[in-house]
Amino acid sequence: MKDEVSYHNENFPVGMLINSNLKPLVKAYYKAARLADNIADDPLLDCEQKLAKLKDIREAFMAPNAGNNLIVIRKLGRLFMKENLDASLFLDLLTAFERDASGQVIHIWEELIDYCRFSAAPVGRFMLAINNENPSAYLPAENLCILLQLVDHLSDIKDDLSLLKRVYIPQDILTKYNLRASDLGLSYSKSEVKEMISELIEKLDAMQADVKVLPRLVKSFRLRLEIGVILSLTNYMIQRYKKVDILQKLPKLTVWHWCKAFCNGVITALFCKYSKQGQIL
Repeated sequence: MKDEVSYHNENFPVGMLINSNLKPLVKAYYKAARLADNIADDPLLDCEQKLAKLKDIREAFMAPNAGNNLIVIRKLGRLFMKENLDASLFLDLLTAFERDASGQVIHIWEELIDYCRFSAAPVGRFMLAINNENPSAYLPAENLCILLQLVDHLSDIKDDLSLLKRVYIPQDILTKYNLRASDLGLSYSKSEVKEMISELIEKLDAMQADVKVLPRLVKSFRLRLEIGVILSLTNYMIQRYKKVDILQKLPKLTVWHWCKAFCNGVITALFCKYSKQGQIL
């Protein structure tokens, strides 16, 4: 079971441009989250075993000075206490992993968004909190993290089904297009799947408008730069989803996309320092 964090395996580089003095905390956070995520996804464990291990993680985090062998979790708990961080920034992630371990079924879109508020939004709040950012940035940061999670769900649609026996597409949307979960595991998309994915992409497109305000609410230049890069990469991924059959071939970001996103990130970070205009994509 992995307990190391590799930023290079992520589509979106959360935490890569953080100040060096904050990197130990960010690394500890990601290692702890990865450990818990791996437990929720472990095919060798049944539901009760997963929930028991996640309960142990929750208890070790809340009582980091108690004796147990969860060193990664205890370290994060002590760092949270030292920095006086809200425990929900990690415990909310555990709630999402517990839902995964329990085999939750997502019935409607609002339930998927609620799941993402636990599985992704805490990361955005965490990054803002450790940078002492204004609470006014929290909501758009949460929305950005939810958007990133949804983009990842589309990328992982086949693997989630085949490897984890998990479907994040809401049941009512599947029913709307007369689809079954097994249709998401085909080597190509049926016309109904393509129509459904088009609807989901439209939802993601609309969500982008709600997060473009974020850079101008953030004080940290490095964090604005990172957000600018992430916003550009997100837009590129969504646009590429429109051009390919994601069951047949997953869209990949190229070096060109990353270079262009970094340039856009620099422009965004600088522009938002001197102007109230917002994000450039």
